[in-house]
Amino acid sequence: MNWFGFGKKKNKPEAETHSPASASPPADDAPAGALAPEESAPAAPAPAASLPAGPVTAAPVPADEASELAGAGTLAPETEAEPEPQKPAPAPAKPEGFFKRLATGLSKSSAQLSGVFTKRKLDREALDELEELLIAADLGAPTAAKVIDRLARDRFDKDVTDAEIRQALADVITETMEPFQAPLDISGPAPQVLLFVGVNGSGKTTTLGKLAVKMTREGANVITAAGDTFRAAAVEQLQVWSNRAGAQFLSRPHGADAAGLAYDAVQEGRRTGADAVLIDTAGRLQNKAELMEELRKILRVISKVDEAAPHHVVLVLDGTVGSNAISQAEAFMEAAKVTGIVMTKLDGTAKGGALVQVAEKFALPIHFIGVGEGEDDLQPFIARDFARALAGLGV
Repeated sequence: MNWFGFGKKKNKPEAETHSPASASPPADDAPAGALAPEESAPAAPAPAASLPAGPVTAAPVPADEASELAGAGTLAPETEAEPEPQKPAPAPAKPEGFFKRLATGLSKSSAQLSGVFTKRKLDREALDELEELLIAADLGAPTAAKVIDRLARDRFDKDVTDAEIRQALADVITETMEPFQAPLDISGPAPQVLLFVGVNGSGKTTTLGKLAVKMTREGANVITAAGDTFRAAAVEQLQVWSNRAGAQFLSRPHGADAAGLAYDAVQEGRRTGADAVLIDTAGRLQNKAELMEELRKILRVISKVDEAAPHHVVLVLDGTVGSNAISQAEAFMEAAKVTGIVMTKLDGTAKGGALVQVAEKFALPIHFIGVGEGEDDLQPFIARDFARALAGLGV
């Protein structure tokens, strides 16, 4: 099953995976702090890519880059040939169980629309009421207007069934969101660097971990970096996911400079020939200017290693926040040039329609949606399935 735009990759030679780390640079040249080697979890499967023996050390840093990394301290947040690139693959079929969980999860959103569907005659009063309900369900005024226009054109002053109205809603949402249905393509030059951003509690770390598992299952050699250095639970959580994935895991001491860790992670990806480097970041409120500036610093430092990096900036949105997702997306797009979206926690929310607003306003690719904590509860976004579940139809 292909999720990320590349085919099954061959395992890298043993010598390359376990090559010794480069000599430690002078203390004044390296980012502060040493990378912590991965600790194997007793129950974890044998890793597909492991750390070199002994601690991983940072590569020497040019003087102009060392000054960027040094900063004034960190703010506490709230030679194997490359395979030929392939065109991005369409999103794979989802497990049957996920369809049911998606429909169940969005049932609160679709239930908000049920009141008006009892009317048999689609008169102006019914249309106005339906439009209000669509907007209240966080679908947004543009989508609501499209649904009303379609129904008024085709069924005005005629008897209409519940199923016909739901189908019209599903059709409009599908048409609106299909252009933004996109796999997460990491088929470009290796290592592909992915930076995960979002507010506190959005599910960034869990999403990163699940994607690491899915990537390694497809044969990718993955490095994960625990950039939420102020939150010990996030570091531990990502290490558990990394062990499960068999991914190389990098971390730093509590409160260390996240930009320095990001720099080292990209350097390590280049040194080991990794396919992807997945970097976690601290959750930050979109209205905290100093924390958003720290995120910009991470981006600048990464680009010093690879001017094309990060290749993907993935915004993780919490499906329960409703229209507040708009302001979050605006802030992170300005600070980090977001390239794609993952929406989590769609299980049991009445605000799932907010994803439609985000798609319409920002025209960003939507890569995945999540309906729970399980490994298989994160699946590729398929517009038709989402639309039918949101409208209360079977998927």
